[in-house]
Parts: sequence; C-alpha cells; structure tokens
Amino acid sequence: CACYRSRDTSDMAPLVVFEGIDGSGKSTQIQILHDTLVQKGYNPLLTREPGGTPLGETVAHWLKTYPNRSPLAELFLFAAARAEHVAQVIQPALDQGRIVLCDRFTASTLAHQGYGRGLDLEMIAQVNRHAAQGLQPSLTIFLDVPVATADSRKDTDSLDVFEREGSEFRQKARQGYSAMAADDHGGWLVIDGSLSKESIARIVWERVQSLLAGAS
Repeated sequence: CACYRSRDTSDMAPLVVFEGIDGSGKSTQIQILHDTLVQKGYNPLLTREPGGTPLGETVAHWLKTYPNRSPLAELFLFAAARAEHVAQVIQPALDQGRIVLCDRFTASTLAHQGYGRGLDLEMIAQVNRHAAQGLQPSLTIFLDVPVATADSRKDTDSLDVFEREGSEFRQKARQGYSAMAADDHGGWLVIDGSLSKESIARIVWERVQSLLAGAS
C-alpha cells in the first residue's frame, strides 16, 4: 500500500508513534521512552489514540464498549477523535518544539479498519489525511508479535470490544502493519516484540537518538 508514507519533518519537533496489535507492548515501551527523554532533559508530550482530549476520551469509551457498529461508523469515530487530537494537542505541542510520543496514529486505522475490517485503503488514507491535517509521523515504531503471544498477555477478565475480536482480525491487522512497514522508505522501525523489555527499549532509544541528532 502506497498510501502511508512519512514525510520530511526536519523543520519541526519529531512525532514518534508506537504501533502494534493489542498486547504488543506499545504502552510499556512508549512510557519507557518518555521517562528516558525526561531524564535526558527533554519535555516530551505522551499521548494516545483514541483519546488525548475530552472528546477523544468520550469517543474511546464508545469504541471500546459499543459492539456491532458498522466498520464505516467506526472509521469516522476514530477520524473525529484524531481531528480534535491533532488540532488541540499534537500540533500545538510540535509548534512549541516538544517531542510528541503517540500510542497509535493513522497507521492503526489502516491496519484495523482497512486490513482488519476490509474497508478501502485509499479511502481510509484520504480520511486520515484530512483528520490529521496532513501531519505524518517522523518515526513509526512497530512492535511485531505473533497473535498468540499478544493474546497471552491480556487480562481476559477485562477485555474491550477490540480485544474480544477473534485472532483472525488481529492477524489481518498485523499483516497490514507489516505491509505498510515494508512499503515505507525509512520512516518505520520494526522490532521483534517478543524480545526482552530492556532489549526493545535499547533499540528504540538508539533510533530515537539518531532521529533527534538529525533534527538538531
């Protein structure tokens, strides 16, 4: 799919996005990176999708708790949350020179609503471009784990709508991420999510250091 590419963001602070299926370890690793950046004297913004704003948190609640919605309705809910998130949180932080770390962004929509739900990829890409106001990540970190590994990490007593989806849906999403990463030219970092937490954090930090050195 040629519908998701990172652009040159050397003229502004970097937007670093963590992607992967549920249970891949994104939330753990983005928190580690945030804490490392703080220790190094940076003032990063840590945020997530859907969420990050009052509207986004409301939409996130709907998406996680209301079953049997149409794939198209799901897509536009994500887009509405993203439009508000970019306008109110992400872009203002980047304009202030802050590094932004985001747990999921546009690639997540392509992976889940496109590859997973079967919606047209180019249509999703167009919706993404409008919702994100043309903003694309400086770096997308994809933590790739087998579906069975990701499922084994979940608390089965508190699963949301997405986490209750069958393994076929998650496998399609994983394949979508892999396809986007393979089609990209340098904007993605693919990491084996079954490595130790410390090993993943080290790989992430080495790449982010390189990114920051290039932006300085």
